[in-house]
Amino acid sequence: HVQLVASGGVLVQPGGSLRLSCAASGSILIINAMGWYRQAPGKDRELVATITSGGSTNYADSVKGRFTISRDNAKNTVYLQMNSLKSEDAAVYYCNADLSTFFKRSMPYWGKGTLVTVSS
Repeated sequence: HVQLVASGGVLVQPGGSLRLSCAASGSILIINAMGWYRQAPGKDRELVATITSGGSTNYADSVKGRFTISRDNAKNTVYLQMNSLKSEDAAVYYCNADLSTFFKRSMPYWGKGTLVTVSS
């Protein structure tokens, strides 16, 4: 039984900063890659950033240079530091983890998302 719980989504002004976090819990054996995705109203869910177990990162062009993904393996937590926020960044942000449990091979798990609103 695995859960991913995301938190940190609030209303911020354009140009502001926000830090999202997502903690995985349950009968976890190994967490491989982790990532953040987002979905704006009327749009498809899109990749924001990913990070491997070795620390290699990948970012969407739209957030490159503004967002930073990181992880704390001891806490089974992935973070997304968002700076210089734009109105276009407003969306529900979902965390993802590719992990294995004591009973199943590695597969993707999803959190339920946290809402980020960018408005003045």
